[in-house]
This record gives sequence, structure tokens and C-alpha cells, in this order.
Amino acid sequence: MIIFPAIDLKGGQVVRLAEGDMDRATVYGDDPAAQAMLFAGAGAEHLHVVDLDGSFAGSAQNRKAVQRIVAAFPGYVQLGGGIRTRADVEGWFAAGVARIVMGSAALKDPDFVKDMAREYAGGIVVAVDAKDGMVATEGWAEVSDVGVVDLARRFEDAGVASLLFTDIGRDGLLKGVNIDATLELARRVDIPVIASGGVKGLDDIHVLSLHAHEGIEGVITGRALFEGRLDLSAALAMAAR
Repeated sequence: MIIFPAIDLKGGQVVRLAEGDMDRATVYGDDPAAQAMLFAGAGAEHLHVVDLDGSFAGSAQNRKAVQRIVAAFPGYVQLGGGIRTRADVEGWFAAGVARIVMGSAALKDPDFVKDMAREYAGGIVVAVDAKDGMVATEGWAEVSDVGVVDLARRFEDAGVASLLFTDIGRDGLLKGVNIDATLELARRVDIPVIASGGVKGLDDIHVLSLHAHEGIEGVITGRALFEGRLDLSAALAMAAR
């Protein structure tokens, strides 16, 4: 199972939000590239980066910060936030991003996302962000009438690398991962699932790793790392077992 340390960008700074609320941001640093190197030093080979401003604006807003992260981090960078056009996708792959996460576009222009998934094999991740079981988009500011599993199943034959499932109600709150909802999604689709939202410590990593064989590809963690509740080296070791 893969551990994805998270770097969320707002105004060029490293932040974490509570339940996706931009007004509830905690700043953890002003040098995203240096933070990426700290994660690499702890053994991380994968990194999850989100351009939060881009999620709301619909286009890249922290481009320079992302470029510095990609240049500094020796492993694989997975990027989301405001990526909604072919030019966006092509540009980020050309810049060295390993995988691109698409959420709003997956709901509003699924054919485009499918085309990108077929064109860039293994490179497209579909974000399935849930609020009370329904898909949220536009930086989680809009809640649709589409269910999580319904959206996920639309991409089963498209070559999507993974589904990134986030329980918005737990994100950034250290309440623990919504294990039941994550497993339900993994069991009902044929695409690997990355868990996100609420990781509070090593117990979450342990439980998710026990279900890796059921389609749990990895887990994203941010606030727990920044606040010292989760040791990254310990999490990586547990996930490897």
C-alpha cells in the first residue's frame, strides 16, 4: 500500500483545510519544495499535491510552487486542483508530474477524462469526493445529485489508474478515515481506491493496509504528519508489511 504525504497549496504556502473550507486553513510552512524534501528524507516515494486555489479558480494558481516541488522531489508527484483542459493535462505531464487527479471534470465532462485516461495510460486519477454520499466538485463548494459509486462506475472501462475517495466531513479533522465507506467503494468497483480524509494516526494505516488486497491502493495523509500524530517512517514501514 502506498503512503501519499500531502502538500496542499494556498497562496504559495503549505496549508491544511478543515472540511475543505478555505476560510479554515492552517499554515504549516512557506517553502513547499523544502517540505517535499523532508517527506523524501523520511522515505516517501510518492507525494500528493493539491493546488487549492486552482480547485476554486478552475485553473492553476500555484504553478511555480508545484514546479519547484516536482524539481525537488525524487519520487512520483500526483497533482490535483483546477486541471480541466487538455492543455492543463499535457502541460503538467510535460513538467514531470507522474499522475493527475481530476474531480470536477470527471463529473462535468466525463468523456474528456476518459479520453485523457486512454491517452495517458496509468496517469489519470479520478477524485470521488463525498459529502453525505454525494459527489462534490469545484473545490467541494458544490454538491451534486450523483452518488459516489455511480460516478466511479462510469470510469471502470476507461483505463483510469485509481479512484481518490475523500470523505469531506472528515478531511483535516483527525477523526479517522471513513473505513466503511472506503471499503464499500473498493468492493463495488474494479478500480483501485486511494483513501483520503481524516487520517489521525498509525491505526488508520494499519487497518487500511489489512484491506490492501481488496483494492485499497494507498492513503493520503497531511495534518496528522504536520502535527506529529503520525510518524511518516513508521507509516511507510507498516504499509510495506
